[in-house]
Amino acid sequence: MTIKTVYKRPKLLKERLFHYCPGCGHSVIHKLLCEVIDEMNLKERIVCIPPPGCSVFAYNYLDIDMAESAHGRGAAVATGIKRVSPETIVFTYQGDGDLSAIGTAETIHAANREEKITAIFVNNAVYGMTGGQMAPTTMIGQKTTTSPYGREVNKEGYPLKMSEILSVVEGTVYIERTAVNSPKNIKKTKKAISKAFQVQIDNLGFSMVEILSPCPTNWKMSPIESWHWVDKEMVKEFPLGVIKDRIKVKKC
Repeated sequence: MTIKTVYKRPKLLKERLFHYCPGCGHSVIHKLLCEVIDEMNLKERIVCIPPPGCSVFAYNYLDIDMAESAHGRGAAVATGIKRVSPETIVFTYQGDGDLSAIGTAETIHAANREEKITAIFVNNAVYGMTGGQMAPTTMIGQKTTTSPYGREVNKEGYPLKMSEILSVVEGTVYIERTAVNSPKNIKKTKKAISKAFQVQIDNLGFSMVEILSPCPTNWKMSPIESWHWVDKEMVKEFPLGVIKDRIKVKKC
């Protein structure tokens, strides 16, 4: 009998145990990044910028060059590296408590300057690493450690939709929102990451993939419940799909 391998560890994913909580989407996204980077043959020319957050130790898992940045400064550090080394493929790996909070200025202005960098934006609607506090993306009514009765519009305002905000910035070329809570969505996320990197390879401008990711621990749910909750609640506030794509227009 012939045994066919249908699943294996990506070459660029180090053989170490993840520190992430069970059901967390970071581990899945790490795997996808390793697969895409390997398939696109980018290992020797790619650099990842992971600011503080749950993924601050990403360098322990991805066998590629990494450069840590201060909280929220991912786009600024990525811009510096890209400008001194234009042939390098540079991407940030940021959570919603980073990119949509302290990092809004750097991100929006980098996009507005049409910096040729890519942002991988992991949105789980809470500050995951520091105890599950309310984040800019926390949804109305969602309970967190700092909004125990649920987020209220008249107190904390509305959840920020960074993909939609960046879509009106002229320097953005490609923005898509995906999720990693099902095999179907995981496949779409991988495809989106590949496309975002290709935008940078073609020197077209700023690209971003926003990924809705479960956070079972801070959502006070089981891993299975959290993956269903993405479809049940998060997708209503943050619809999946391509938010902006001007690749064909740009190439012309």
